[in-house]
Parts: sequence; C-alpha cells; structure tokens
Amino acid sequence: MAWNEPGGGNRDPWNNKGGDQGPPDLDEVVRKLQDKMGGLFGGKRGGGGSGEGRGPGMPGGAAGKKGIGIIVAVVLVAVLGFEAFYIIQPAERGVVKRFGAYHTVTSPGPHLKLPFIDTVDVVNVDQVNKFQHRAQMLTRDENLADVTLEVQFRIQDAADFLFQDADPGNTIHGAMESSLREVIGKSRLDDIITENRSAIAASVQQGTQQLLDLYRTGLIVTNINIQRADVPEAVSEAFADAIRAREDKERLRNQAQTYANDVVPRARGEGARLVEDAKGYRARVIAEAEGESQRFLALLAEYEKAPKVTRERLYLETMQDVLRNTGKVLLDVKEGSNLTYLPLDRMVQPSTRPPEFQAPESPRIALPPTDSQRGSSSFGDSRRFDRSRRER
Repeated sequence: MAWNEPGGGNRDPWNNKGGDQGPPDLDEVVRKLQDKMGGLFGGKRGGGGSGEGRGPGMPGGAAGKKGIGIIVAVVLVAVLGFEAFYIIQPAERGVVKRFGAYHTVTSPGPHLKLPFIDTVDVVNVDQVNKFQHRAQMLTRDENLADVTLEVQFRIQDAADFLFQDADPGNTIHGAMESSLREVIGKSRLDDIITENRSAIAASVQQGTQQLLDLYRTGLIVTNINIQRADVPEAVSEAFADAIRAREDKERLRNQAQTYANDVVPRARGEGARLVEDAKGYRARVIAEAEGESQRFLALLAEYEKAPKVTRERLYLETMQDVLRNTGKVLLDVKEGSNLTYLPLDRMVQPSTRPPEFQAPESPRIALPPTDSQRGSSSFGDSRRFDRSRRER
C-alpha cells in the first residue's frame, strides 16, 4: 500500500515520520547527500540525522570536500583529454592553428593538440569537385567557336588552400578560362571541332595548372573534358554546307587516288614490259647480225679457197629458196623428159601469204653465174620446150 493512500499510516517517505505532510527540506537532502559521499570516501556519518556539532574542521567535512575535488579533477581531465585528442581520416588532412595562426599539417591517424590553444581544420583532399564552363571564343582562322567543357579538380595542399588564396574556387574558374582562350586563339576551327579535341583539352589543363601553382591555391586539376565544340547557331547551317563540301572533296580525292593506284601500277608494268621487249629485240637483232657476219666471214674464207664450187653451191641454195614458195606445172612429153614450168608472172609479184608462213629471208651474196649455170637455167629449158613443139 502506498504511503499517501488511505490506510497508509501517514508514513513520510523522506523521514519515516508521521504527521503533517509537506515538501522536503532541501538543506536536509543536501546534508544527507554529503554524508553519503563522505562515507564513500572514508568519512564518518554523523548521528541523529542533524548536522549539529559539525564544523569546518571536522573529519567528515574535509573528506567530502576532497571527494568533490577528485570528481572535479577527473571531469576536468576527461574534458581536457577530449579536447586534446583528435583523429584524421585517410582521405583528410588536419591543418593545426595555434593562437589562430597556421602551425602545421597533420597526416591521417590519431593526434594530440593543446586544448583551448590549438584548433584543427579538417580538409578532404581526395574528394573530386567539378564544374562546367561554356564560352564563345575567336579562333586563329577568325571563326567563332562555342565550347563547353567540364573541369574536375581536388585539393592538393590543404595549407595553401586555406591561407594562400582568399577564394580558390573563383581563382580556378578564372585560370581555366584564361588558359582556354589562349589555346582556342592559337587553334583552327577544324582542329577544335573535329580533329584535335584531346590535345586542346590537355593544353588547357596544363595552362590552368600552371596558373594555379603560381597563385598557390592548393588545387590540382585532375581532368578537363571538352563536351561540346561547335560553331554558333547563327552560322551552323553555312558551316554544315562547308563541311559537306569538304567531305565531297575528300571523297573525290579518295576516288582519284584509288583510280591512280589502279592505273599507275599497270602503266608502269606495261612500260617495263615494253622496255624488256625492246631489250630482247635488240639482243636478238645484235645476235642475228653477229651470226650473219660470222657466217659471211666463214663463207668468204671458203670462197677464197674454191670460188667455182662456192658459186655453184650458192646458186643452188638460191634457186631452192625461190622455188620453195612457187607452184610447179609438170608436162608429160612423149619424146622428151618431164619439164618444169616456172610461172614468171607469179614469181615477179610479191607474196600474199601471211607473214607467219613466209620463210625467213637470209642475206645472200650476189655472184655472177657460171657458164654451166646459164646453160642449165629455166630459160634454156623453155627454149628447148618451144623448139620441140615446132618440130611436132
């Protein structure tokens, strides 16, 4: 049963006495608390519940004050330890300021500082920040280029970032734009739009980083990417026509180069073949001429040894060559021998046979015929044939 319920006997939970119920005495509560604390730290509790007879020099009061001092000291040490101890994460750097002035930069890990004297600013050096920039600039060939690029950067030196530049973010914007205008002003429009974007981005990044190092902003540019590079919309249609004309030019040039690559080697091969044929013909003609000359010299030597026999042999060879390509007519004569008729009209006319069927001509030595040769000629045979006809 609770003390304040009916039948509770008017029991007081503070002093275990009955009687009138009222609010507790704060002095009594504090005295009891001091007695308990003194008992914890070796003091003696007083009797009768009243604090009478105790003075400042009593052992119980001194022990209580000593305990409170120890508690205060422990709390103070805990607070000072909490203020003096700090941890830097792997992606961070700690910039220590002593009395508000820069002192040092601490690396990742646990560190100590002077409480209420040193302050630490934690800077994330691994976080990559980025921004976009768009501008229209004049190129080297006096054209307008509309360029949009993205810049990625991070903090490299935490101390320079905090103390050397009042506004590093604004500085990197200005340095990037200055470098971009310089590079675009030295480049042609075709290089910016189609051919050389990566080299232009690398040049802009290098120039921007040089300016940031000069101003000691503590920032480093990790990447610059040209997202869009084109002409302004007002001249885009005319520029598209120029691009189509340039593409047609390249296409026709490639077609002409292909045709040249096909014709020139064949022409060179044909020329080389003709040269080799001419060299072969020259060698053949020279060889034939040398052979004929050697044959003529050999024949001359034989002629000088036996002129009559040589002339007879030459005559027979000549007649053999002449009669080889002419038709022959054989007549059966009862009282005579078979005669050979030579068609002089056909012998006088040039040959109409194809060149490939003509017998090769060889030079002959023109020598006067002997008397026996004249007597055995076809003309003598013809005269004998006419005389035999008259006799019949």
